[in-house]
Parts: sequence; structure tokens; C-alpha cells
Amino acid sequence: MKDTTTAVERLFTSKLMELAPDERLAMACRMFSTAKELVRVGISASEAMSAAEVRSAVFLRLYGQEFDQVKLTKILSQLEAT
Repeated sequence: MKDTTTAVERLFTSKLMELAPDERLAMACRMFSTAKELVRVGISASEAMSAAEVRSAVFLRLYGQEFDQVKLTKILSQLEAT
């Protein structure tokens, strides 16, 4: 779905590109942190979980498709151990 006019999209891109690269990076980092927090809250609100279980569930939600099963098992065991 695209409900933004081309003119508004160009204006947004122009304003975004006026920011310094470090400002754009900081903005992206803040957005990713917010997204992770939303995922964490959604997961932990659905059932009672330990902190390690929540970390593992967030990791799986965000990165679960990026690793083969062997690597995924190693990573999850490390997340649960910390």
C-alpha cells in the first residue's frame, strides 16, 4: 500500500538527506531499538517468561531466518546462559 504522494515522498527524502550522516545513523539506531522493544514487549506480554527466554524469543523473531539450525542452536544456548 502506498498512500504518500510523490511530492511528499520527495520532500521527506530531501529533508532526510539534509541531515548529517551521523544523524541519519543515530535515527536508524533509535528506530531499531524501538522496534526491538516493541517485539520484546509483545513477546513478554503473551506469556510469563524468564529474561533469557524473552531474549531468545526476540532473537528468533528478528534473526531466526538468518542462521542454519546448528548456528541457531549455539546462539540460543549462549543467550539462555547469560
